[in-house]
Amino acid sequence: MSTDAVLYDHPGPRARARNRIFTVVFGIALVALLYWIYHRFDVKGQWAGTLWKPFTQSSTWTDYILPGLKGTLQAAAIAMVLSLAFGILFAVGRLSDHRWVRIPAGIVVEFFRAVPLLLMMFFIFFGIPFVTEQPMSPLWAVVIALTLYNGSVLAEAFRAGVRSVPPGQSEAAYAIGMRKGQVMGQILIPQAARAMLPVIVSQLVVLVKDTALGYIISYNELLQMGVNNVAANFGNVIQAAMVAAAIYIAVNATLTAVAGWLSKRTRRSGKAPRTTRVLAGATDQTTGA
Repeated sequence: MSTDAVLYDHPGPRARARNRIFTVVFGIALVALLYWIYHRFDVKGQWAGTLWKPFTQSSTWTDYILPGLKGTLQAAAIAMVLSLAFGILFAVGRLSDHRWVRIPAGIVVEFFRAVPLLLMMFFIFFGIPFVTEQPMSPLWAVVIALTLYNGSVLAEAFRAGVRSVPPGQSEAAYAIGMRKGQVMGQILIPQAARAMLPVIVSQLVVLVKDTALGYIISYNELLQMGVNNVAANFGNVIQAAMVAAAIYIAVNATLTAVAGWLSKRTRRSGKAPRTTRVLAGATDQTTGA
């Protein structure tokens, strides 16, 4: 018997008919809602060609939208790398056997998870200059805030992923003489990263969207340049917001697709995972001896 048959009862004829009815009703309701939104926008003149014309001009894209998209991708790319490093580092810290490492790591993670990202960004941009007496770059204020918040969330994800690995693997690694650092780096973290890939990708998508909060400190990202500045020049805030939303959707869809491709490529690989090869090779040496 398949796992699906055990965990999920396949619908019978009556259930399938009921599901089709619900699907049709939901589809009709969705179409009606979209038409109502379209009609209300039409009544208010939001589909007028003059409001959309700026987006057919190259100057709108080169002067506003593309520079804003560049700022968004730049901040997101830097913050992604730093967040993953922060997450792995503090996940290892929270899993440490030493209380003087585990407790401070836990305090840092819980603190930055609890502070609202917008407030953190605001404090970094306006607070650090009081300490250093140097102006804070808007880019690095956004990057640092995104790193601290998303890195703390990823640290919990990695910690949960490491704990989800069957304990027999780490016990076997210790039995063949591997140190804890080797077990963590070669056995546990690679498997945790693979198991938690959907969570990691989801958090990175959130990170990309959260770059829009840089608007509060006048960072030149997509919301600031592609919506605020465009609307200030052409008076079409709704249209600019729709275009910016479409760009955000495209960027995040691309990120999700790349992550899915990497996941499928890993599963299709004919080689055994590194963790399996390490344990198998060490076991063969032990038994051969």
